[in-house]
Amino acid sequence: MGRLEGKVAGVTGAGIGKACALAIAREGGRVVVADIDGSADIACTAQIAAEAGHARALAMDIADAQAVAAPFETAERHFGRVDLLVNNARAMHLTPRDRAILDLDLAVWDQTMATNLRGTLLCCRQAIPRMIARGGGAIVNMSSCQGLSGDTAQTSYAASKAAMNMLSASLATQYCHAQIRCSAVAPGLTMTERLLAKLDGCMQRDLRRHQLLPRVGPPEDVAALVAFLLSDDAAFITGQVVCIDGGVLAHVPTYADGGNSRAARLAGDTAEAAAAPRC
Repeated sequence: MGRLEGKVAGVTGAGIGKACALAIAREGGRVVVADIDGSADIACTAQIAAEAGHARALAMDIADAQAVAAPFETAERHFGRVDLLVNNARAMHLTPRDRAILDLDLAVWDQTMATNLRGTLLCCRQAIPRMIARGGGAIVNMSSCQGLSGDTAQTSYAASKAAMNMLSASLATQYCHAQIRCSAVAPGLTMTERLLAKLDGCMQRDLRRHQLLPRVGPPEDVAALVAFLLSDDAAFITGQVVCIDGGVLAHVPTYADGGNSRAARLAGDTAEAAAAPRC
């Protein structure tokens, strides 16, 4: 038996969400997958069905307060309960327009907050009463390393993820008495299909320079952590922000240039210059 045998989960958003839904199903859970792109939902549930799992799909915009009840009603109608929730949906289509503060279109800010933060809140408000009725549950909110450090752009995205960290802590505090656990997962560079299409080789190389581990993370790495946090193996973990970033936030800012050692920095610059492709 898997660690989530008999449990029913709602998962929002494709990309990392697809890997999370598959991981839950492989641990014996039943899944309702909701994404604004209905074709992504269908592809995910078809793969779960091909592995003898149980899943339902529906297209939904989590920024739409009237539509958010649908996946939870679907879970109860088809599987009888709601035990788990993974809030992964996010407005990634807005990130190319998510600029520095003085250059930021306020519509991008508002739409990012409506999906990333308000949408997460709406899903939690649907899940929590159902979990209370079942005697407890577990929620994982998909944050980001960008919610833990500043950047030259991605202002709205970073702010929404930082707020999600506190939303997770608040939820964990307010509903611990109902046996509901909640933590946030903060991925670093995670090579989803959508991100892979956006990043060329030079951009990937520059990002990897700042990781301690010499590879990018696939969605399956994040999904494995999510499945653990949802399971009883993590029964004493709640209110946390867990980074899964290959060590990006674990070192001094000068790490990629040789740290604080001048000799190491010079040697690193020489080796980098020799090995770097022309961009």
